[in-house]
Amino acid sequence: MRQPIAREQIVGAAFRILDEAGLEGLTLRKVACSLGIRAPSLYWHFKSKQALIDAMADAMIADVAQAVPDGQSWRQTLLQIAREFRVAFKARRDGARVYAGTFLATENVLRVGEASIAALVGAGASACFAATTAMDIVYYTMGYVIEEQSWPGDGSMEALGEAFMALAEQRFPHCWEAREVWREVDFDTRFEQGLALMLDGIELRLGRTP
Repeated sequence: MRQPIAREQIVGAAFRILDEAGLEGLTLRKVACSLGIRAPSLYWHFKSKQALIDAMADAMIADVAQAVPDGQSWRQTLLQIAREFRVAFKARRDGARVYAGTFLATENVLRVGEASIAALVGAGASACFAATTAMDIVYYTMGYVIEEQSWPGDGSMEALGEAFMALAEQRFPHCWEAREVWREVDFDTRFEQGLALMLDGIELRLGRTP
């Protein structure tokens, strides 16, 4: 007698299809076929594609904020969490897009939120400010990785770069002065710079807290 398909098996199969075909290519029918079952059998676990995506999003962040050192500064804690989110999103094709638009009430989500909020509250922030700041860090990371994962990386941007440089030189002097920024594609450095700007702003706000 065939054993029932477990929820974890379905999520694993969905990730394999995601890596092969991207988010647009992920369907319940494909997941069912890959498991050798009919699509209605999946409905015992997931009533819709969105429900499956929610489970995938939750699984992606299972390792985020699992090991936050005691006594670590709020800044290092937020850096750690943002970096771990980025690693989690990049581990899967369209990973950041999978997470975008999901609204989850799970152990993983609350663990990450608790770690972020506790770090900021310990530095003097209110719980409300800490919570919105924690979400802003996730939104920044998610949006950044969506752009990062959309980068062609196949040389197709060279023509666009040439057109950009020509137009900048002719009509947009400040863009031309900053042309080296447009030439280089260093996602790691840019991510860290943007994150540092956010953390600097948070630090200034904390300094004004009575």
